[in-house]
Amino acid sequence: MSQLFSPYQLGSLTLANRIVIAPMCQYSAQDGCASDWHTIHLGHLALSGAGLLIIEATAVEPDGRISPFDLGLWSDETEAALGKALDSARRWSDMPIAIQLAHAGRKASLAQPWKGGGQLGLDQGGWTVEAPSEIGFETYPRPPRALTSDDIGRLIEAFADSARRAVRLGFAAIELHGAHGYLMHQFLSPFSNKREDEYGGSLENRTRFPLAVLDAVRAVVPAGYPVGFRVSGTDWVEGGWDIEQSIAFAQAAKARGADFIDMSGGGLSATQKVPLGPNYQVPLARAVKEATGIATMAVGLITEAEQAEAIIGTGEADFVALARGILYNPRWPWHAAAQLGATVKAPNQYLRSQPRQYSKLFA
Repeated sequence: MSQLFSPYQLGSLTLANRIVIAPMCQYSAQDGCASDWHTIHLGHLALSGAGLLIIEATAVEPDGRISPFDLGLWSDETEAALGKALDSARRWSDMPIAIQLAHAGRKASLAQPWKGGGQLGLDQGGWTVEAPSEIGFETYPRPPRALTSDDIGRLIEAFADSARRAVRLGFAAIELHGAHGYLMHQFLSPFSNKREDEYGGSLENRTRFPLAVLDAVRAVVPAGYPVGFRVSGTDWVEGGWDIEQSIAFAQAAKARGADFIDMSGGGLSATQKVPLGPNYQVPLARAVKEATGIATMAVGLITEAEQAEAIIGTGEADFVALARGILYNPRWPWHAAAQLGATVKAPNQYLRSQPRQYSKLFA
């Protein structure tokens, strides 16, 4: 039996297989509200046969958006718009859908990637960004404002409020974005966090804000509801955030009720040196899983069915998370199931597409 297509119990959530669709920003919202694009985007991914779909980084306040076109969940209007897109997807698919809650910190106020992705000026629709310290991302000209203790309290409550809205919308799980150089990662890394209060300095202090967010979110979701973190296992820069600190953070998060860690890497420094190649970030997931026992998701140039099967079968991770690869091939789980002799769920309208040589592909 294929291990990739075996079920998994994550808290109170039962997943049909170990394939996760990772969060991927679409930069297509209007004032934080999901648009028709999200209806199309989520709809076709929900027909892919994956075990779980995690929607894109969703800002907990307007200033936390990466771009003015990011998705948000901070108001009744943003909640209603996202609910409309979810209703369309759920009408035709029972795939569990999770949400990634996020704040971009010093990497906010950017243009859409296809328009260059640079920091927007205040006269171009940009805004003053916030961060743990007054240290800007290396390639952006405008430095951030350092968060005060009151600001940090406000942001913790903003994450909790968005979590309440996520539960109301019926999301199956919540992933907190602590990776890719965004706000929680900025607190974790000694490169971006130079604070001299209880939120800076020691590892215990640098993890204080993300763990406080976890506590606040856990307090407003039902018992058994899965909550986890996406973490950059390393800054890919010597002297920065690294796998040893990631393991310590994962241990602390697990002790406070985190159900999973989605292990990625980088994004904090423009000087990062990333050793790109197949499975290049899988060792980060394996290290966290071996040290802590928490459920882990592996990412990083996982493109082939046999490759994903080996990751799960050898216990390197509990899930594989696909991003750009599943945009390129939205039926990747179908093709993987065919190669591995497994079955996958498909919509009734597509059952006739099953090739003769895979007559038992669709469950």
